[in-house]
Amino acid sequence: MYGPNFYGGNGIVGAQVPLGAGIAFAMKYEKKPNVCISLYGDGAANQGQIYEAFNMAKLMDLPAIFVCENNGYGMGTSVSRSSANTDYFTRGDYIPGLRVDGMDVLAVREATRFAKEYVLKNGPIVIDAATYRYHGHSMSDPGTSYRTRDEINEVRERRDPIINLKNKLITTGLATEAELKKIEQDSRKMVDEAANRAKTDPELPLQELYNSVIVDPPEDMRIRGCDFSILEKTRA
Repeated sequence: MYGPNFYGGNGIVGAQVPLGAGIAFAMKYEKKPNVCISLYGDGAANQGQIYEAFNMAKLMDLPAIFVCENNGYGMGTSVSRSSANTDYFTRGDYIPGLRVDGMDVLAVREATRFAKEYVLKNGPIVIDAATYRYHGHSMSDPGTSYRTRDEINEVRERRDPIINLKNKLITTGLATEAELKKIEQDSRKMVDEAANRAKTDPELPLQELYNSVIVDPPEDMRIRGCDFSILEKTRA
């Protein structure tokens, strides 16, 4: 999944972190006032390539924000069983870190605002976002073999970020329940339409794998064998 300013995920655990450091390098190299936020889980936090990326990012003081989404459990394993140090915000050593309540929308917003201002002036920072996942880690993980349903339900009732933000908006008079209900209905409709389009769209022809590898390439720059129009002209 890719989009403007969104560089997708990665099938290798933790591999998006060095890619994020590379994007941050490009931003600094091109003198852009932007930052790159790389997200990884508490399970991925034990991958060696993450600390290689930390090292490179600090050596060059890159505008990189490294965010550990610490939901307390990796693939069927609690952090206490998989990590010798569960204070992930201290894992950067020579990179400063901070811990934030990842279930509080406003807290995450302010932590991100602070982090952006910091890294543009000083180089990388680590954010340890204490969050939670209600479901299993994947299709092969029911999510209930290493924790109780009572624990999950308690988090839903007490710490759910959407419900808590909704309550704050209503109690402070910033929004009404009807307005928020309309937003929820519109969002569900948008998701349903996108899901239906993804399921019903015809499969792309095989040659599209080789088409438009580069976005808006200069006229004098083409990748030989990768642009479909060039391939067709060559065959003709």
